[in-house]
Amino acid sequence: MKLHTRRASGLAALALAAGISLTACGGDGDAASGSDGGDGDVTVTMLPKNLGNPYFDTSTSGAEEAGDELGVTVEEVGPDAASPEAQVPFINTAAQQGVEALVVSANDPTAICDALDEARSAGTSVVTFDSDTDPECRDIYVNQADAEGIAQVQVDLIAEQIGDKGEVAVLSAAANATNQNAWIELMEAEIEENHPDIELVDVVYGDDDDQKSFDQTAALLQQYPDLAGIISPTTVGISAAARYLSTSNAKGRVSLTGLGTPNQMREYVEDGTVEAFALWNPADLGYLATFTAAALANGDIEGEEGDTFEAGRLGEYTVGADGVVLLGDPFVFDGENIGDFDF
Repeated sequence: MKLHTRRASGLAALALAAGISLTACGGDGDAASGSDGGDGDVTVTMLPKNLGNPYFDTSTSGAEEAGDELGVTVEEVGPDAASPEAQVPFINTAAQQGVEALVVSANDPTAICDALDEARSAGTSVVTFDSDTDPECRDIYVNQADAEGIAQVQVDLIAEQIGDKGEVAVLSAAANATNQNAWIELMEAEIEENHPDIELVDVVYGDDDDQKSFDQTAALLQQYPDLAGIISPTTVGISAAARYLSTSNAKGRVSLTGLGTPNQMREYVEDGTVEAFALWNPADLGYLATFTAAALANGDIEGEEGDTFEAGRLGEYTVGADGVVLLGDPFVFDGENIGDFDF
């Protein structure tokens, strides 16, 4: 089967026009009011899983772009290590400071719920993005793409690259990461149902740590000498795995795909280590999450199914079941289009 790869079009133009930086920076309290609304008094606090992660640096850049358009202040805070316990103090501080909206990528679906409940009781609107909590712990979840679509594209990519047969392994982030586990469960089901000649031999965890993910890649290759492919549904994991493969004798023999950013993966696509991988635009995700948070904070929406709001250059969105707003479909990057993106 041949997976259709979409060429860069409007998404590339938007990413390039935004001038996205891969350096995390704080919000600009002097942002001018945009035509999409905002009263200039709203503060949106971005709380990613951890700081220093290029994926979240990019989502925060998108949030700051939205903040500039809306005339709201965007501030990024967060722990150095990705753990739910490390996120709790930042949630508490945001609530104590009276910020109007908190946008958080959850390191665990339940462990931060008590802190989020207290923040909501104090009047802070809570939007999750990238990785959700239990629905009762937040107002809206801005989902980067449908879970089934994310799982499907990764299985399709690895199946194409290994000829739809052989041993594959998954290199994930943290063992309790909500989004990762949902995708892996769906990938397992898809492989079992539609790819009888592919065997998923292991799922290992790099905890979104570059060195640990690198080491886990080495361990997989040692433990499974016949390994045909690795799926890494995390930007830290896929880039660490690519770095290892690029200088090993497994280059060209073991296929690698998953979710990554073009700037992280460009050299590995160009040198032949990686054929294709997928992702959404994380800047768009942060941008949409900020518009969602501002709409909640300003009372334009309540997070109920059927609520609609405008999200700047992305257009109109509707809140779906369980308070979910869906950004869109994942995008496939390969050697033909990766040069058109800068994030």
